[in-house]
Amino acid sequence: MIAGVIAVQGDVSEHAAAIRRAAAAHDVDCEVREIRTSGVVGNCDVLLLPGGESTTISRLLADEGIDDEIRAHVEAGKPILATCAGLIVAAADAKDDRVKTLDLLDVSVDRNAFGRQKDSFEAPLDITGLDEPFPAVFIRAPLIDAVGDDVEVLADWEGNPVAVRQGPVVASSFHPELTPDTRLHQLAVFRDNKAVAPRKVDQ
Repeated sequence: MIAGVIAVQGDVSEHAAAIRRAAAAHDVDCEVREIRTSGVVGNCDVLLLPGGESTTISRLLADEGIDDEIRAHVEAGKPILATCAGLIVAAADAKDDRVKTLDLLDVSVDRNAFGRQKDSFEAPLDITGLDEPFPAVFIRAPLIDAVGDDVEVLADWEGNPVAVRQGPVVASSFHPELTPDTRLHQLAVFRDNKAVAPRKVDQ
């Protein structure tokens, strides 16, 4: 499996380590590619869109021509996990004209709705598809304040959705890569112990 981590800005190394651990849990060999320029996404089976600063990430994706490649990746049914600022960039509506969203998820988000850096917290979340609560780390987290009919809410906190799925896209308000628990990465990428969209090998 080739996993691409969008590396223009954000928690790149943490996501790279998490997807390697998640693949190892399924006995899958995983090559990680850090993506900073166009021409790489098309070779990836799965993508990780990390947290960071959403306006910066969206601008750099557009400048480098990576944004259209990510859209094509999702249209092909290949999985992507978007976290925190990645969720904002993946959304249909970020309520901020400075963010050029990818429109991968039919949700609207409120940036930094959970507060500033000093308001960070960790909470045990019940997530659909996981048997035990997940230790979710919220850091300047966005709030999902509206979801479309095709969006499945996987988890909520105090009545607000904080993890969602739409087709091959899984997104969270929190940072799963900042814990040793890789179950959300596994949930996004693997079903029935197989990669969601395994790469076709030329014969």
